[in-house]
Amino acid sequence: MIGYTTLGTNDIEKSAKFYDSLFAEIDAKRIMENDSFIIWSTGPGKPEFAITKPFDGKSASVGNGVMIAIALDTRKKVDELYLKAIELGAQDEGASGLRGGDFYAGYIRDLDGNKLNFFTMATS
Repeated sequence: MIGYTTLGTNDIEKSAKFYDSLFAEIDAKRIMENDSFIIWSTGPGKPEFAITKPFDGKSASVGNGVMIAIALDTRKKVDELYLKAIELGAQDEGASGLRGGDFYAGYIRDLDGNKLNFFTMATS
């Protein structure tokens, strides 16, 4: 159902460097870009993730209660992406681990303060 998500940024170059490094861990690549936005995906027909300068020209701000969840195949990949994000300067919002049942997740805030969740329902 989700086609793509978009997060605002006030520094597209800094944000792009963060997401290029982070998404290299899951083989996501830039599929479209211009001076005001960049889009990544893991392949044709897969959900897309974008950063953009706000269209209205005002400063980007964090949406209270907004979070982007990125589905991964294994708990190991959740751990790796969470740690990579922290290494790249993200803020910890909850280290990766079990949250109930088989829901395994790690939470971060990116360089602009946007909240992301890396998760899996896999048991290993």
